[in-house]
Amino acid sequence: MEEAFSQAVSQTQFGTLDWIIVALYLSISVFIGFGVKKYVRNMSTYLGAGRAVGTCLGIATMTGTEMGLITVMYNAQKGFTGGFAAFHIALAAGIVTFFVGLSGFFVCRLRDMKVLTIPEFYEKRFDRKTRILGGIMLALGGILNMGLFLKVGSMFIVGITGMSAESQALPWVMTLLLLLVLVYTVLGGMISVIITDYVQFVVLSFGILVTTYICIQKLGWTHIMESLEATRGASSFNPLDEGSGFGWSYVAWMAMLGLVSCAIWPTAVARALAMESTQAVKRQYMWSSASFMIRFLIPCFWGICAFVYFSEQAPELGTLFIPTEGGVETANNLYAMPIFLGRILPAGLVGLITAAMIAAFMSTHDSYLLCWSSVITQDILAPMMGRTLSTKARIQLTRLFIVLIGLYILYWGLIYEGSDDIWDYMNVTGAVYFTGAFSLLLGGLYWRRASSTGAFLALLSGLTALLGLDPIQRMVGLKVIDPETGEVTRQIMTGDQVGLLTVAASLAIFVIASLLFPDKQPKSIPTTS
Repeated sequence: MEEAFSQAVSQTQFGTLDWIIVALYLSISVFIGFGVKKYVRNMSTYLGAGRAVGTCLGIATMTGTEMGLITVMYNAQKGFTGGFAAFHIALAAGIVTFFVGLSGFFVCRLRDMKVLTIPEFYEKRFDRKTRILGGIMLALGGILNMGLFLKVGSMFIVGITGMSAESQALPWVMTLLLLLVLVYTVLGGMISVIITDYVQFVVLSFGILVTTYICIQKLGWTHIMESLEATRGASSFNPLDEGSGFGWSYVAWMAMLGLVSCAIWPTAVARALAMESTQAVKRQYMWSSASFMIRFLIPCFWGICAFVYFSEQAPELGTLFIPTEGGVETANNLYAMPIFLGRILPAGLVGLITAAMIAAFMSTHDSYLLCWSSVITQDILAPMMGRTLSTKARIQLTRLFIVLIGLYILYWGLIYEGSDDIWDYMNVTGAVYFTGAFSLLLGGLYWRRASSTGAFLALLSGLTALLGLDPIQRMVGLKVIDPETGEVTRQIMTGDQVGLLTVAASLAIFVIASLLFPDKQPKSIPTTS
């Protein structure tokens, strides 16, 4: 299969002009990192851009971060395997984000408290040990969550450029991209993140619109619908259909993820905490709800188009990527969308799209690296060391952890061998943090009887979410795989079901422990101004 794969992916429109476009964009990004270094004076400017971000810039930078290349890739994968039924993920994200903007749920009260991170809220509402444990759980879940970002982003680049024909291309691209991101994130902090996010927002907005138009023009909207109906039937349109691969529990899990992605996940919340006022926060979320929905819809649609194109116009690719009943081994379907774009986009435009996607890749990585490193510094080390940690030392430690986390994701991307879809992998690993965080934010912000003991135990309960990971499910017998065909012969509990049970367990533990072990001196609940 390797020879057929190499021959198929080498037929791309990507050429010399496209490499020049990509190189120019990357040069501009590095220049920005050097240029804004002089504005970094303290932790507030390094992590929160001085809390001076306005509504329009906040919307653009939130969109820039949340429309990362990893987002494009996992949604394209869902579209390729699930068809239009996967659109329910986008609808859940858009509706929930708009609700958060309308109500200010979670984010406005956090902004009024003037905290830099969510674990800092844990200390203000509960106690220091809760903040330290919360920081550990956040760092653990978050760093595991981004463990495959580098590999998946690099797969896009080697796929669309045709480099996937070279066996060593992937690790080399991973290394070079990591170095690029580390340079300007270490130098400029949140200021460089926000500026590059804005540039990425402009470039990517243009690129995705043009690409979507070409996809529709190439295949035809009606033909796409008819083709899916003929090949997959109702399961391509209805997420509740038995053959869709989703179901009620998955749809409910996606609604929960919609809330998490905009109001609990720290990289999104960081934008709210950097806004100039709570009213600006609300406006940002209401307007950003459209972009939260679009970031799922458009890449998912590209994955659908790739499936239709492979099925009808590129049978050699269909043989490689589309599973058959005989159980023949197929290529990694993460390559499907970038190979499809490399085939249909003309020279010049494919370079612009690649530059936009690299921009999306860097936008996500800079925000995540800065987020997790700052959590380790601000929420684990600083509370343990008290006031002995100077501002200069905190910035230096944050920069050190950015590099160390970068080296980890390079290593993890090369060794991890799970069979989960990337989106499902991210949900399970992220649940280590957000299942407990949801309980603490809900109880800590809206329930007077919430106690530090309940908070501590609820955070620990998030570790049970790891039972949703494919390698662990196989290890403990929750999933049994036929070694000859690779098909699932028995599955006691799916990843989404594990996630929902973890949320329920965390809430139950939080409430019961708070009632049994109340704080002697309960802290007041913050209110929104």
